[in-house]
Amino acid sequence: MRQGGEKRVVSGMRPTGPLHLGHYFGVLRNWVDFQENYTCYYFVADWHALTSEYAEPKIIKPFVAELMKDWIASGLDPEKCVLFQQSLIKEHAELSLLLSMITPLGWLERNPTYKEIRQELINKDLNTHGFLGYPVLQAADILCYRPDFVPVGHDQLPHLELTREIARRFNHLYGDYFPEPQAKLTESARLPGLDGRKMSKSYGNCIYLGEEMATIRPKVMSMLTDTNRMRKTDPGNPEVCNLYPYHRLMTPGDICQEIQENCTQAKWGCVDCKKVLLTHLEAFLAPIQERRRRMDDHPELIREILETGNTQARQEACLTMDSARAMLGFDF
Repeated sequence: MRQGGEKRVVSGMRPTGPLHLGHYFGVLRNWVDFQENYTCYYFVADWHALTSEYAEPKIIKPFVAELMKDWIASGLDPEKCVLFQQSLIKEHAELSLLLSMITPLGWLERNPTYKEIRQELINKDLNTHGFLGYPVLQAADILCYRPDFVPVGHDQLPHLELTREIARRFNHLYGDYFPEPQAKLTESARLPGLDGRKMSKSYGNCIYLGEEMATIRPKVMSMLTDTNRMRKTDPGNPEVCNLYPYHRLMTPGDICQEIQENCTQAKWGCVDCKKVLLTHLEAFLAPIQERRRRMDDHPELIREILETGNTQARQEACLTMDSARAMLGFDF
């Protein structure tokens, strides 16, 4: 692996479904940039997927390879970063167990995301030890690689702060070892879903990275736009339109300016604007989908990439656990 720099970055993603445009612009684009300047560890968080999918665990396995395909198609390069699978690095589980011994229950109960996800996934029984304790496993995922940075959005800062508190408590009890990883605040380029809500597969309002244009076109043509614009002759406001954030990310700046003028002056209707978006959306997705098709034709590539990445990650995690055990006096 090419060492992009001395500073380390760690992040992961759950394999619970195909990735959509929101994942790309909210996470993957930043990951691709980081691999050029940092030593990056990116993992498929399949154990974390069990916190919500424990009743149907068989759905997780197929998405491990699919997630990897989306990552590599989006620009992650296994020559520039370590791509690995969480559940095949058993040191994550061991460190999570050790950290759980020192993590106060109150820290977990006041985790804001704990309450938010329970309210969002009301159709799932999340009254489990695994769901309550997932921040401890998350801390182990991070601390196994003693990173300098963890890429997060502003809404994820409480997650990282809990990891920092756990690291601080370990260091206080047993001696300084774990760094307190800093937040690498990422540019937030959030895309609304097709209906204006958060883009989520549970809402059925996504455009997926691997989706064919034949199914994308009707989705785009039915998208919610400026609800105040009732007729084509009414002036529109791109700043409140659900469609315009897509243009900002995928349509060239000069054409965005043209859209602004034609919309606010009622020269274009929403259908015209959607047709322009489809042109640039197809151009954006074409290279991603071509790279993905090449991996579909050679499934052994994903296995080889994961085997290599797992070996690299395991070596680093073993070093961490050797030191952690010694500090606890469990180096039997």
